[in-house]
Amino acid sequence: MIKEITLIVATLYGGLAIILGAFGAHALKKIFTPEQIASFETGVKYQMYHAIVLLIIGTQLPLVNSIEVVMVWLFIIGTLLFSFSIYGLSISSAKGNKIKILGPITPLGGLLLVAGWVCLLIYFISYGKLI
Repeated sequence: MIKEITLIVATLYGGLAIILGAFGAHALKKIFTPEQIASFETGVKYQMYHAIVLLIIGTQLPLVNSIEVVMVWLFIIGTLLFSFSIYGLSISSAKGNKIKILGPITPLGGLLLVAGWVCLLIYFISYGKLI
């Protein structure tokens, strides 16, 4: 079941990154400051990067042990918290009513993404994929 979840989320994140990137480049460009555009684009980039990572993990790893499952959830939740909090902060800031509660969520999402990468490193080392 985790393999299916991984691949579904990967495709949803990838497709949404394209949609949100186009939305940011066209519709939001008119109301965003250059800093808000840059921030929004950062969210889109990280979302797409991790969509690709999830797609590769979902097709190349067996996803049968706990380190793999934890890694997948760290990437899924980390991307959600990181990228979508940036979108919320950017849009709410442009509308003049910044949702401040989202501010601490962005670094939490980033921390989960880093933890996902650490899990991937541990997986490679533990299962002889590096050495």
